[in-house]
Amino acid sequence: MVNITHKTSTLRVAIAQALVKLSSAATLTAILDKKVPKGDVFEVARVAGLFAAKRTSDLIPDCHPLPIEFTQINYQINPADLIVQIIVEIYTIYKTGVEVEAMHTASVVALTMYDMLKPIDKGIEIQQIKLLEKHGGKSDFNDEEIGKLKAAVMVCSDSISSGKKTDKAGLTIIEKLAKYGIENPDYIIIPDEPEQIKTQVLEFCQQEFHLVVITGGTGLSKRDQTPEALHPLIDREIPGIAEAIRAYGQQRTPYAMLSRSVVGFVGKTLVMALPGSTRGAAESVDAVFPAILHVFSVGKGNQHKQKKT
Repeated sequence: MVNITHKTSTLRVAIAQALVKLSSAATLTAILDKKVPKGDVFEVARVAGLFAAKRTSDLIPDCHPLPIEFTQINYQINPADLIVQIIVEIYTIYKTGVEVEAMHTASVVALTMYDMLKPIDKGIEIQQIKLLEKHGGKSDFNDEEIGKLKAAVMVCSDSISSGKKTDKAGLTIIEKLAKYGIENPDYIIIPDEPEQIKTQVLEFCQQEFHLVVITGGTGLSKRDQTPEALHPLIDREIPGIAEAIRAYGQQRTPYAMLSRSVVGFVGKTLVMALPGSTRGAAESVDAVFPAILHVFSVGKGNQHKQKKT
């Protein structure tokens, strides 16, 4: 089963369909008049579909168990073509989508109708089980309007800058940023010196960098002074981003609450101070990208996109 522990829970929606093609107008009349010997076809099939939605992971090996928050099953009838369209809509707030659940539900509804109708109609066909729409994954929050970003990754560490240790966190951040189209950022390593941190950040701002990601110096040791260096420079802090980083980390380690990550604008440059550990830096990026890139779209005067639900 695929590891999804790095993902964040968001509202996920999937809409799927299945078509049931009848071979006789008399069959459709029997359904609508509720005269099918096995019972009310639409209602029995709907109940079967509700069970199917909640049992998908029991039948599909790589499908993750997830909370089904809402399921709706509707029918649209095309009398001319003798087709019943089954439309299934499923919602969850979870780390992965519900596309398979929606299609599984549609298929079970269709199979239930088939089973109930086969005594009176030998020519029934099930057709076009497919996904119609899905919303809510990270791809919905990739902002394609921001263009190419000029970025820098800055490692603040006495031991790394002195050559006693090698950097892993900064390189991990660079690797992750590339997944979001932020390639070849400037890369610099400096000691945990507040004045040097200030000077370097201001230099990046003067060079009109869009994004500066700092790793290191956000802990509680005496030499961890990155937040103290940044606070006097930040014009507009964005506390929600740092809160999201800590909340994401806290689900993975009880020590995440001790991080003093800070995020905000220094002039027109977004500056992020992340933990210095490789894992902490990686999880921080996972927590807020790509949604954080929307700040650059908003900065251009664009409105927040309204995602369909």
